[in-house]
Amino acid sequence: MTKTAFITGATSGIGRATAELFAKNKIRLVLCGRRKNRLEQLEEELSKITEVTTLQFDVAKREEVSAAIKSLPENFKNIDILINNAGNAHGLSTIQDGNIDDWDAMLDINVKGLLYVSKAIIPQMIANNSGFIINIGSTAGKEVYTNGNVYCASKFAVNALNKSMRLDLNEHNIRVSAIHPGLVETEFSDVRFKGDIERAKTVYQGFKPLQAEDIADIIHFVITRPYHVNIEDLVVYPTAQASATILNKNQ
Repeated sequence: MTKTAFITGATSGIGRATAELFAKNKIRLVLCGRRKNRLEQLEEELSKITEVTTLQFDVAKREEVSAAIKSLPENFKNIDILINNAGNAHGLSTIQDGNIDDWDAMLDINVKGLLYVSKAIIPQMIANNSGFIINIGSTAGKEVYTNGNVYCASKFAVNALNKSMRLDLNEHNIRVSAIHPGLVETEFSDVRFKGDIERAKTVYQGFKPLQAEDIADIIHFVITRPYHVNIEDLVVYPTAQASATILNKNQ
């Protein structure tokens, strides 16, 4: 039976790579994002190989989340796999110099957005007594680093929510897992540095970072284990990275 996956943040990076890999494996897709043109392009591309529908909304806006999910076509309403991928980082400042708007953006999307989407989809999984939730965290949710403060806090929250979800949903036969990547070469740093592309490029120079496709491959591996197997917490670094602060550049 064809499975249906709901992917937030599907228009770039890990979300897009996951959508492409799922499509190749004939998983029905609900692709979510804020950028309409990218959603339309992705739907046109992937609908050639699997069933696809798209939802344009901001995960940080509770009413938009609820309305969008309620609007799903009937054949897409039964969600088997939820990939909570939408997230962002804004700025890299000390706590005393931090921008409060940046703090709000990170907490609203990384924490509240994950909660809003999960809240809308979990009841149906409970009714089915099955489902799989994958929360995309970060190694920043395992250890803090200088100037990471609020971003790290938001990802520590994802780590805690993942563990709590697994406890609360255990009796409903729902699998819950988190994947925590280290340095992945995506648009992440472009956003963090507010469009300063040259500065963003320096983050990934001098070593081989993870690629979005690497994480997508891991996500697909996790969801395709036999149902009695739940890989509950997985940390992934590029070989050059040993921790948040130890990176072997110029190898």
